Amino acid sequence: MSNLTKEQKDELVTSYAALALYDGDSEVSSEQLSAFIAATGNEVEPYWPMIFSKFLGGKMEDLITSVGGGGGGGAGAAPAQDAAPAADAGAKKEKKEEKEEEADLGGAMDMFGGGDGY
Repeated sequence: MSNLTKEQKDELVTSYAALALYDGDSEVSSEQLSAFIAATGNEVEPYWPMIFSKFLGGKMEDLITSVGGGGGGGAGAAPAQDAAPAADAGAKKEKKEEKEEEADLGGAMDMFGGGDGY
């Protein structure tokens, strides 16, 4: 915390005080925040408890429960057994097309400085 500015420290202390009061089922008011901060031996500018109490104003639970993890999307369903032969035929066509494309590359590798060694 030694590399935090005074404003950052005040905001952090007030945030922790608000969370502690909420966790203890106490009202998160500017008076309660100020008293809690003083009891912990910290000092903040007098406007911080007022800002937090007005901003939070009974929305603490909504703020805490609305935080969600990123998480990825769900996995797709597995294809049916009947679709497997059709997928194999499609894969064979793709392989043929890839071989044709490789032949068309010709000297394109020289564009990246590859020369004959690539």
